Amino acid sequence: MIIDQRALGFGSGERAIYATDPWTTRGRLFPEASSLTRSDFQRDRDRIVHTTAFRRLKHKTQVFISPDGDHYRTRLTHTVEVAQIARALARALKLDEDLAEGVALVHDFGHTPFGHTGEDALDAMLKPYGGFDHNAQSLRIVTKLERRYAEYDGINLTWETLEGLVKHNGPLIGENANGGHGPVALPILEYCQLQDLEIGTFASLEAQVAAIADDIAYNTHDIDDGLRAKYLTFDMLEEVPFLSGLMAEVRAKYPKLDDDRFAHEIMRRQITRMVEDVIGVAQHNLAKLKPTCAADIRAADYTVAAFSPEMAETDKQIKKLLFAHIYRHADIMRIRAGATQIVTDLFHRYMESPAEMQSHYWVDSIPGMSEAAKARHVGDYLAGMTDSYALKAHQRLFDHTPDLR
Repeated sequence: MIIDQRALGFGSGERAIYATDPWTTRGRLFPEASSLTRSDFQRDRDRIVHTTAFRRLKHKTQVFISPDGDHYRTRLTHTVEVAQIARALARALKLDEDLAEGVALVHDFGHTPFGHTGEDALDAMLKPYGGFDHNAQSLRIVTKLERRYAEYDGINLTWETLEGLVKHNGPLIGENANGGHGPVALPILEYCQLQDLEIGTFASLEAQVAAIADDIAYNTHDIDDGLRAKYLTFDMLEEVPFLSGLMAEVRAKYPKLDDDRFAHEIMRRQITRMVEDVIGVAQHNLAKLKPTCAADIRAADYTVAAFSPEMAETDKQIKKLLFAHIYRHADIMRIRAGATQIVTDLFHRYMESPAEMQSHYWVDSIPGMSEAAKARHVGDYLAGMTDSYALKAHQRLFDHTPDLR
């Protein structure tokens, strides 16, 4: 994909006409006076960074359980890498960098301990009560579960940041809905009764670059972590023509490079090529769409920030590689089974004995709750746990805790 370098926003500080303007934000659910020194999107980003949920990400699994080693990605390091890529894309496309960064920083708040394994287990437990979805849980955290401010629950983010959190992967309803994910999660529908997030349209371009940055980041760092863990080899990477080409390029330039440096040179090229591909596609789509404001991005019937068909095929091939050699590896599956047991055991114990949820701020009100409300409360408690906290809780309550090493 050809990039128009003259149109790039590097260092210019200029915001494009289709960018989201922080000075005309749709505001917050609870109105607040503007800051003298920061835009509303800057304030959103800063509030996100100062939450308890953000700090907990450092002890939540990305792919490899944290005891496996200090250098594997966690949800926190993954989030920081996503934010870096989102900022780079936003600057190149002359978007609001603060909004793109804020959406990137908040996008994984709702993840449970033990990665997608914990999410699947909690979804199964909550299925009779509306199920569990990590995007919906992220929304619950920033609108209800964080309790820091005197005048409201949550952190009172702007409409645009909440929209990006909920819709960064595309519309949730209508003909352009991101298929395969079932009905809209109940917490999202409930919140939209208070503040309509227009879930039938696309999100801002800032949210779209945060979403594609997520794909770029985990495609790259899961390969890096897989090589470090010895689940992947360089020979396995040859299965993907794109990666094979990058390796040939690095070998030609650095024929005697050690494995660690060789891996890094591949990863940095992978990120660069994917970022450049997205910029070129976005420029092409913008030229075709000719948006005159941010609303035109939302009203489009396609994602503006996307991979080219060739890079989309590469993306599929990389995911296939990762599933075959990492996500479905026998060792990982054994650990996943143990993590599932931990989350399931804790859910049942807390439903039977809510008082076991130590130091939880709603515990006194549980006796008056309906079964559905109690289950959602237990789900909130479990979803907020770090890996280490969940392990300790299980060890305290049960005679045997699965070994996750």
